[in-house]
Amino acid sequence: MLYQIYETQRSIMEPFSDLASVTSKLLNNPLSPLGHLPLAQRMAAGYDLLHRLGKDYEKPEFGIHTVDVDGVDVAIHERVEIDKPFCELRRFKRFSDDTTTLGKLKGQPVVLIVAPLSGHYATLLRDTVRTMLKDHKVYITDWKNARLVPLSEGEFHLDDYINYVQEFIRYLQKTYGNCHVMSVCQPTVPVLAAVSLMASRGETTPLSMTMMGGPIDARKSPTAVNNLATQRSFAWFENNVIYRVPDKFPGAGRRVYPGFLQHTGFVAMNPDRHLNSHYDYFQNLIKGDDASAEVHRKFYDEYNAVLDMDADYYLETIHTVFQDFKLVNGTWDVRNEQGRVERVRPQDIVHSGLLTVEGELDDISGSGQTAAAHALCTGIPAAQRKHYEAKGAGHYGIFSGKRWRDLVYPEVKAFILAHQPSTSAPDAAAQAPARKTPARKRAVPAKTA
Repeated sequence: MLYQIYETQRSIMEPFSDLASVTSKLLNNPLSPLGHLPLAQRMAAGYDLLHRLGKDYEKPEFGIHTVDVDGVDVAIHERVEIDKPFCELRRFKRFSDDTTTLGKLKGQPVVLIVAPLSGHYATLLRDTVRTMLKDHKVYITDWKNARLVPLSEGEFHLDDYINYVQEFIRYLQKTYGNCHVMSVCQPTVPVLAAVSLMASRGETTPLSMTMMGGPIDARKSPTAVNNLATQRSFAWFENNVIYRVPDKFPGAGRRVYPGFLQHTGFVAMNPDRHLNSHYDYFQNLIKGDDASAEVHRKFYDEYNAVLDMDADYYLETIHTVFQDFKLVNGTWDVRNEQGRVERVRPQDIVHSGLLTVEGELDDISGSGQTAAAHALCTGIPAAQRKHYEAKGAGHYGIFSGKRWRDLVYPEVKAFILAHQPSTSAPDAAAQAPARKTPARKRAVPAKTA
């Protein structure tokens, strides 16, 4: 019933939120008589804040249209390569008519970025993708909102997540010869499982694995997130955070962990910080500091956009990763696409490089949780493994913002390049003749990489 009550309340509030937005614009418009009332600026700021607190936040767009590659603007075309019931494999295809730039792009490494399925959309990694596109061919897992997936598509389990990752890796291997895998936060665990299972079967594994800020061993330096999972029983989670999707959505009747509950949990971790942020936004609107106000809007447009997670996947993740620690205990069995049960054995990985990245101030995945992957992947030679700690970086700082770009990314780029063969399979879609264009000008798309 809670989900239905929430949706009813949101539907009731929606027209008031829209009215607050209109009123704010009227009070801000210098051509409107209302804009000349006493305290008009302050009232406009208040109505704007009220609108943002009450509005519904849709899934954001990546919005990456160009990237700068050595002084040349390279056009980006975003498209879906594989469409699965619960996930899209999204490609950021690069176009350029500059012959020299195209030559660089064609030989660059192929990277599969596995985005978290833990509340926010894959667009949370927008800065990660934009930065990686300068030196890599980039694909990303774009997980779908479970409330939009009809019951006819079946259930979604943690095993299905792992099978999806393996399917995407095989697709890139077939297309390019091989690829690199990068996982951020939650997917470090299922990605390590996916690659382990491929190694155990004798399949070709990715050239390298980059694992950033994830709970490989959630027992180390436990955070508030870890403590919640260990202090509550499995039955508590099933009885208190799982609800059925209301009738108004395509996934009506599906059992999910609703996005609005997840968002409440996110805010509850740092309530003072969010309160101060909204107060600062109000003050910036009064002062007319549009630049600072826009930074606030962009952050919360992303932060407030959350998706529902399928209940089976969520509960199994809690049980496997945060309660039974099956990966580090060597007790994790996964059902593959053919229905056979296989044991996850990270020690079977031999031919993939391993880079782990942690933030010094990470309050989501504590110190040592990601680095624990090295103790599990004993088959990888020590020379092919590396751990990096980003000084002064919190959880988001290791994949977004200045510290990601200045500290973490150079390490990731160098590690991937060190495990990239000297020659790469050519991109079959990039064989048409190219025309030169002046640097810094956007090229008319003719060739791709």
